Amino acid sequence: QAQLVESGGRLVQAGKSLRLSCAASGVYGLDMAWFRQADGKERQFVAAISWNGDSTHYADSVKGRFTISNENAKNTMYLEMNGLLFEDTAVYYCAACGSVSFIGGSYECRPSDWGQGTQVTVSS
Repeated sequence: QAQLVESGGRLVQAGKSLRLSCAASGVYGLDMAWFRQADGKERQFVAAISWNGDSTHYADSVKGRFTISNENAKNTMYLEMNGLLFEDTAVYYCAACGSVSFIGGSYECRPSDWGQGTQVTVSS
């Protein structure tokens, strides 16, 4: 069973940058993803990366601002967030994609395991 531990979330001013990390074990060969959940809203997909790092996918709301990467030698995935907006405020979750699919040309990660989440708060 996978174990995922996020870190790096904190309070940050709008326009600034922040990097989240996810320490992972038991996820060999799986795509990995970031999701987020704001207060009172459903959890939503943010970004995903293939195991070997050669394929990435992003939600439209973060394209051009966020970058997902992984460093398998350290069993770690990252989310570099630039140009943060107030609406990026959420709990960010790391997930292992137990399965993936392409529906209508859109990538979909179906998480099999979740981390506990890390809070990102963007002040306006």
